[in-house]
Amino acid sequence: MTAHARMEAAPPGLARRFAAFLYEGVLLFGVLFAAGIVISVLMRRVDAVRDPIGGIFLFIVLGLYFVRFWTRTGQTLAMKTWHLRVVDISGQPLGVGRAVLRYLLAYLWFLPALVSAWAAGLHSGAAIFGSVVAGVLAYLLIARLHPQRQFLHDAICGSRVITQLPQRP
Repeated sequence: MTAHARMEAAPPGLARRFAAFLYEGVLLFGVLFAAGIVISVLMRRVDAVRDPIGGIFLFIVLGLYFVRFWTRTGQTLAMKTWHLRVVDISGQPLGVGRAVLRYLLAYLWFLPALVSAWAAGLHSGAAIFGSVVAGVLAYLLIARLHPQRQFLHDAICGSRVITQLPQRP
């Protein structure tokens, strides 16, 4: 087995995947900003993204973004930058159903922390932000318990993140 093949077979490090996660957040800011403008124009309201319909619209836009990239190339723009790719457990590209399930389960990064903040009666932005940061870090650390260092949503839906090095000419 060549060094290149071993690198692709080894699961990527958690730090690299977390860096891609943060970079994805930066890119998604632009996607959500554009989608927010669209829904605001369609609803003829400046605060349309605060409306439940606006929130559902943004949720669907994010879902379409991820499902499209994961089913076509297995890589979002951030994943491509960090040489990561999502595949099913047999190494094949994700089908639409598995990609949708992965998108929904990926909310495990945030949902438990948000529910905990709500249950604790936290209302300040700083307290909620701290809760989410703690939840994200806990979720990141849970991956250390998985034999291949995969995240919980990948383990549940039968996908995994691998290293996808650029092809050499």
